[in-house]
Amino acid sequence: MKQLLVELTAGFDELPPQLKEAARWVIDHPADVALLTMREQARRAGIPPATLTRLAQRFNLKGYDEVRRLHAEAVRRRPDSYRGRAEQLVQRRDSEGDEALVQDIFSSLTRHLQELSTPPSIDRFRAAAEIIAKARRVFCLGLRSTFSVAYSFHYARALFGAESVLVDGPGGIATDPLRTIGPGDVLLAISVKPYTKQTVQAVRYADKRGARVIAVTDSEVSPLATLAMETLIVGTETPSFFHTMAPAFAAIECLTALVAARRGSETLKSLAASEAQLEAFDTYVLTTKKRTHKS
Repeated sequence: MKQLLVELTAGFDELPPQLKEAARWVIDHPADVALLTMREQARRAGIPPATLTRLAQRFNLKGYDEVRRLHAEAVRRRPDSYRGRAEQLVQRRDSEGDEALVQDIFSSLTRHLQELSTPPSIDRFRAAAEIIAKARRVFCLGLRSTFSVAYSFHYARALFGAESVLVDGPGGIATDPLRTIGPGDVLLAISVKPYTKQTVQAVRYADKRGARVIAVTDSEVSPLATLAMETLIVGTETPSFFHTMAPAFAAIECLTALVAARRGSETLKSLAASEAQLEAFDTYVLTTKKRTHKS
């Protein structure tokens, strides 16, 4: 893959206009080249699929599938450790510069977010929202990098008046609230690779206690998904050394809206009470007074 990118970059100025567009796509979107179909890549690049084939042949490859194969192999060879990924990040920044990294990172985020709005994903959101809306209580669990995602749902759920339990605590008592979980309750569990052992243990515990599990995770075969009644799949891969949590935040925001809408008048009444309490404590700065300058 690296050699191909070198050749594409070196020969870019000599390419005809359409092939330049194809080359620009391949150079700027390496993750998409590995994961998307040729037809979808052509659509996003705004060129006919045949142009991608002609680009591959121009650089002595049999076809565009060979380009995709080279990129897929590069993805598979990517190190699993943070340090290994950071080394790649530093090398790439030195060879390609900040602009390429910024474009590639946001390109990968765009792809992840688009996946969340596909019909199959919408069906999953709908099913998860139905389960949560009918729950007696929702226990929200996310550890390490996923904690803020779980807290976001817990915070919003408390605002619109639905009973919520944040599974967190000092002194190593994080999972203690789960001792009361049971039928009628839901555990919203969030974890991505590398999966946190305590979260997986909590999912198994909740399942044995008869609670329903809604998982937000990164794979159909993650240890959370295998026990969940419904699973929301979020992408995490970016050129950075650290997995992205932006799609997980987006998924939780969408789920929050769907659940709140299902509560109807209860949501409206609870939000009015929440706003009154916040106002009573003068919680937010709502207006900024302009300074007057003395002459």
